[in-house]
Amino acid sequence: MIKVIPALTARTQFGQIVRRARENGDRFIVDKNGEPQVVILSIEDYLANVLKQPKSLKSLQKAADKRGLSSMTERDIDAEVRRIRKELRRAT
Repeated sequence: MIKVIPALTARTQFGQIVRRARENGDRFIVDKNGEPQVVILSIEDYLANVLKQPKSLKSLQKAADKRGLSSMTERDIDAEVRRIRKELRRAT
């Protein structure tokens, strides 16, 4: 359930609002002077609905996991980029 609450209410009842978001899945829009300012929702709700990865990213992540590339260090990534660039220069 989405509920619009004033900023003062959010400030004075923050603990209760956080509990309701976490336990009941309630969502809150906090407004100030009639203008929406922020949203309060549980981390589970955020991860499941707001921070969804596009399907293309999920498939890329699976492919990277299969090839062992998901645990590459920054140094490994730089080396791979240099290698591919070198190959591309040779091909042209």
